[in-house]
Amino acid sequence: MPDDTASARAVRRTLARECVEAGVAAADPERAVRERATLDGDVLSVGETTLDLSDYDRVLVVGGGKAGAAVARGLESVLGDRLDGGLVVTDGDDTTDRIEVTVAAHPVPSADNVTATDRVVSLLDAADDRTLVLAPVTGGGSALLCAPTVPLDALRDLTDALVESGATIDEINAVRKRLSRVKGGGLAERAGPATVVALLVSDVVGDDPATVASGPFTPDETSVETALAVLDRYGIRTNDDVREAIRDTTPTSGPFEHVHTHLLATARTAIDAAADRARDAGYDPLVLSSRMRGEARENALAHVAVTEEVRATGDPAAPPLALCSGGELTVTVRGDGEGGPNLEFALAAALECPPGVTVASVDTDGRDGGTDVAGAVVGSTTLDDPDVARDALDRNDALSVLTDTNAVFELDSTTNVNDLRVVLVDSSADAPRAEESGEAGRDDP
Repeated sequence: MPDDTASARAVRRTLARECVEAGVAAADPERAVRERATLDGDVLSVGETTLDLSDYDRVLVVGGGKAGAAVARGLESVLGDRLDGGLVVTDGDDTTDRIEVTVAAHPVPSADNVTATDRVVSLLDAADDRTLVLAPVTGGGSALLCAPTVPLDALRDLTDALVESGATIDEINAVRKRLSRVKGGGLAERAGPATVVALLVSDVVGDDPATVASGPFTPDETSVETALAVLDRYGIRTNDDVREAIRDTTPTSGPFEHVHTHLLATARTAIDAAADRARDAGYDPLVLSSRMRGEARENALAHVAVTEEVRATGDPAAPPLALCSGGELTVTVRGDGEGGPNLEFALAAALECPPGVTVASVDTDGRDGGTDVAGAVVGSTTLDDPDVARDALDRNDALSVLTDTNAVFELDSTTNVNDLRVVLVDSSADAPRAEESGEAGRDDP
């Protein structure tokens, strides 16, 4: 078979980027709204929910999250002048025609977040039974919609510690719900008796509405004991006032008959589209999971191990193969470098990657961790000096090495369905080819 030539690597690298871009495009919230919502005269249908707009005096768009403005634009394209305004809190400069978009901080909230959330609460407090609230709820909303029951500085310190501890998003949000007046169903309670249609773009494993943006319109099923156990499990130091606030704050338990919840886009939306693009290019797609979690570097080694098995034995499927996965990887921060879960995944993969394999790992919102890049595309020849790369991993400084090797991946995105990985595997000399097993295949580029 052909060697793993520079041209073969270039073809795989281009295709890996195209697969990721196809996934992000498919999960675009504006597109998802147009596909899920229709207006026929006065009748608005969102999924299986049907509403007669003549029953309402006002139709407002109120919510938040990184993809909130994109959801708002989709609603504008469907409803036009039937919308009466509203407010969406997001983390980047964005605009809509009829709905105000205000910018706040992420992932650590600032005073701007509190001010913006106060305005959201005021709009919902003023809603009555003849108000329809269309509520974008997307990843990032946990930080952006911020109404703390403790001083803001204490919440900021706690958020920093939780993010750097390696805790999962479910664990982090279990704590944040207990320190907020709007999470865990808090906004649903403020909106009643208005009718609410919550439109979710999920960035969490399992797509539980109670976890997306900490569930502002969803009843909370976590407990005080759950939140305190997270602090203890990760050795998070807090003062007595924070622990007392966790014990005293009780998120709402519902039920909320006035709230209708719909998932617009999830990690699986992006994975399926990426898999389709790989299939079009002659690779047999294999979805490993949309629910990957745990340390990024350990997940990277597991993915690489699968590619080694594929090339050596043709199991679990014969190459040419595209392994696809998504989920919520974490990094336990022990150094002072720059990076994020996807950059750390890519760097760890590059250290072990066999020839004939290309790995793309990105955050679908276009910003991995606190960086301005989405992630990276790597292969067996990416690293010139493995010792430098290992040192960078020890310092959590994947960004510097991957930038120096031109491996980083910038991505324009309006969505946020968390991680997306595409691993392209071509054949090795001793691996069964797809055509040998009776499947349609492609020659190595």
